[in-house]
Amino acid sequence: MRRIALVIIALAGWPGFHAPAAETRPNIIFVLSDDLAMGDIGAYGQKLIKTPNLDRMAREGTRFTQAYTGTSVCAPARASLMTGLHSGHCPIRANREIQPEGQLPLPAGTVTVAQILKTAGYATACMGKWGMGMFDTSGSPLKVGFDHFFGYNCQRHAHSYFPTFLYRDDQRFDLPGNDGKTVGKTYAQELIATETLDWIKANQHRPFFLFYAITLPHGRHEIDDVGEYAKEDWSLLQKSYAAQVTRLDRDVGRVLDLLKELKLDEKTLVFMAGDNGSSFSPESEIGRLFEQTATGLRGYKRGLYEGALRQAALVRWPGTIPAGRVCDDPWAFWDFLPTAAELAHAKLPSGFRPDGFSLVPMLKGGRGPQREYFYWELHEGRPLQAVRFGDWKAVRNGPAAKLELYDLKADVGETRDLAADRLEIVSRAQELMKSARTEDPNWPLTWNPPRKKAGKK
Repeated sequence: MRRIALVIIALAGWPGFHAPAAETRPNIIFVLSDDLAMGDIGAYGQKLIKTPNLDRMAREGTRFTQAYTGTSVCAPARASLMTGLHSGHCPIRANREIQPEGQLPLPAGTVTVAQILKTAGYATACMGKWGMGMFDTSGSPLKVGFDHFFGYNCQRHAHSYFPTFLYRDDQRFDLPGNDGKTVGKTYAQELIATETLDWIKANQHRPFFLFYAITLPHGRHEIDDVGEYAKEDWSLLQKSYAAQVTRLDRDVGRVLDLLKELKLDEKTLVFMAGDNGSSFSPESEIGRLFEQTATGLRGYKRGLYEGALRQAALVRWPGTIPAGRVCDDPWAFWDFLPTAAELAHAKLPSGFRPDGFSLVPMLKGGRGPQREYFYWELHEGRPLQAVRFGDWKAVRNGPAAKLELYDLKADVGETRDLAADRLEIVSRAQELMKSARTEDPNWPLTWNPPRKKAGKK
């Protein structure tokens, strides 16, 4: 045995030699909830909605207070997560509907985290909602690195929890008892959850990447059973929303329980995050009862204030990620791709440079990456821009709007606009808003951006 070891040591200096070793690369799961607010989870202070499994994730892993989405609506947030690009460079910067089904697709040649991990030998799957291209376009999940897809491709279709059909890979199948007009018999998330667990079991003996894009608790606020909330003196909307969040929590718990059963706990990194801030204003029926803004943040979905951009975000990897840690270092969705690539020992394609940084040192208990800035834009109607550099945050709510400036360290709620007093900081913010983005004919900084139809590719 000693002689074999000496031979390996001697050969290790030869180019291209790879010493035999046990699989050390973790499985990677990213659970993305649709519209979950930071204030919906018990670990972040929620008192009325029960989230025992997400609270357990926080106890057994790390909870983040400054995790940022790509931007504050579905498709561009997901595109940023998949591509490692912020919304000044990402090819999708708004929701753009394609009729009769689908959204503006990721263009041909787009590099995704799924492609990178698949090339590195990972099994890959997307379960739940896609929203970045139908199957006959360049944005199909099956053309950008995923071996398997199950769920809703079109996010407009995903508004129904009792849809008439779903997709297995690119094959449509009907759901029994659902007519699309009334509450049906088949709750789509139950099928998606079952398929997810079955896929993990089938791929337990090789490294895998699972993008579990759960639609809960996005509207419509439909649920097959309001459960424990039936007894509450709340409106049906409030009961349904709480039950959706608790159902989300349960299905995340089912994944965690299966990993433990399969003895994959210490071999699997699990991220959990929302895709944007709350969908509701503080004065709304949901906002008032559940106090989603008790975190002190301003704004909600379709804006670029902190309440729209900061996410509920947890990460768990027993034995590697510190348990019970609360991390205040900021990071963003575009950091996920370089993080996954490092963990998978995967090389990035030649010429591809993500905007993000690897979070591996931070996940293991160190500090977050040092960077010049975070940048966001959004093209839902008037184009919005925001940039954060250090503790300074600038927001421009439209091309003709005055730039607002906030000191997040002293004013996390963005209540005091300091632009008039800090002209040198405003000038720096304006420079970054210009240099951080690339021009794209789909996303001009004008009031009425053109809507380009996607052809088949």
